[in-house]
Amino acid sequence: MKKIFRKEVLIGLIVIVALAILFVGIDFLKGVNVFKAANYYYATYTNVEGLAVSAPVSVNGFKVGQVREINYEYDNPGHVKVEISLDKNLKVPQGTQAVIKTDMLGTATIELNMGTQSGFHAVGDQLEGVIAGGLMESVSNNLLPSVAGIMPKIDSLLTNINTVVSDPALLNSMKRLDKITSNLETATSRLAAVMAKMPAVTSDVKEITASLAKGTDDLTVLTGRMRNIPVDSLAADVAAVAANLKELSAQLNDPESTIGKLTHDPALYNNLNSTISSLDSLFIDIKKNPKRYISIKLL
Repeated sequence: MKKIFRKEVLIGLIVIVALAILFVGIDFLKGVNVFKAANYYYATYTNVEGLAVSAPVSVNGFKVGQVREINYEYDNPGHVKVEISLDKNLKVPQGTQAVIKTDMLGTATIELNMGTQSGFHAVGDQLEGVIAGGLMESVSNNLLPSVAGIMPKIDSLLTNINTVVSDPALLNSMKRLDKITSNLETATSRLAAVMAKMPAVTSDVKEITASLAKGTDDLTVLTGRMRNIPVDSLAADVAAVAANLKELSAQLNDPESTIGKLTHDPALYNNLNSTISSLDSLFIDIKKNPKRYISIKLL
């Protein structure tokens, strides 16, 4: 009998331990640390969509607790009570709000907006529950009205763009632009060819520059030599020659001078003419009668 009783007690203890392990395991899987001391507070909401047990509770982005339980308030229809487990060392000031925030994936968390009033909430107090607008709600309330206001302008813009695109002038402009591009390509090719010839041109320019430099040096030497020419004495000699020519011209024009008599006396001309005629007759006679003037004797 005692052995049977001992077996039943042992089985009962095993069951109790198993249940305890199961309870602790379930809480552990939920993220609840049953071995850590915590304080509990409550908040009531009208909508807890996306909020789940073990959801994190944070202050300024730092996790200070988690959601312990979520229960519907049957005695307050339309409201859901959420039990919040917070770190035992955290003191909650009066006026603190428990704000539900939903991310893009629809997962909700609770953010504590710490109050600024004096004093602190006692453990088990009711905090003010606030539901923050989610991303989709923000888009619906802020972005969609703006988009709705922009749509008529976009439609008008598209209409104007369609009008511009269908304008034949635009097509002609595009054709002209294509022609201009082709001309630019041709000009670029020619410029490339000219640039390829630039080394030879540069060489010629260098040679021309060297020749000009040499010519400049020669011109400098010539200028120096011209500076050394006695211009004053040369001018005096030229003036003397001009005076002599003037004097000669005056004597030629003066019938009383020796030279003037030669140019103005007709007798000299007549005598010269008669002499030339006589010489001509003499030469003719010599040709006809050479023996008369030339005597050849044979030994």
